[in-house]
Amino acid sequence: MAKEIERKFMVDLDKIKLPAKGRVIKQGYLPVAQGVKTVVRVRVREEQAFLTIKGEHVGAVRPEYEYPIPKNDALEMLNDLCQTPLIEKVRYDIQVGQHNWELDIFEGENEGLVIAEVELGSEAEAFEMPAWTTDEVTSDARYYNVNLLANPFNKWGTK
Repeated sequence: MAKEIERKFMVDLDKIKLPAKGRVIKQGYLPVAQGVKTVVRVRVREEQAFLTIKGEHVGAVRPEYEYPIPKNDALEMLNDLCQTPLIEKVRYDIQVGQHNWELDIFEGENEGLVIAEVELGSEAEAFEMPAWTTDEVTSDARYYNVNLLANPFNKWGTK
């Protein structure tokens, strides 16, 4: 089974110099039955598009299956089938030690939210913690992209 093992952290942008270019990402989620823990995501990342199926989190681990799809199909799904608002963000890849960190600066309904993720080979894998990371939010469901649809960051009382 394919597994995603990732840890998420808040970011202090005052402590980092971002790379010159980030990748624009637009993603949406197809509706699933109430109470189902699986999510189906459609993502367009510049000229590439993907359909991703993710299972329920158990700590920092969850099953994940991702498939490339035609960009035009993905754009139609985002416009016609996905829940709104869409998730819009700019992603920066930053190498820290042996790991690539993905730093996302959210836009649209989630403007102001900045999260960094690191993917690991196991939950016990050691990694270098960048000075620009702050609180860990791996287990805080509010920060799951799919949950930012119903409860966008700009509507939170305190951030």
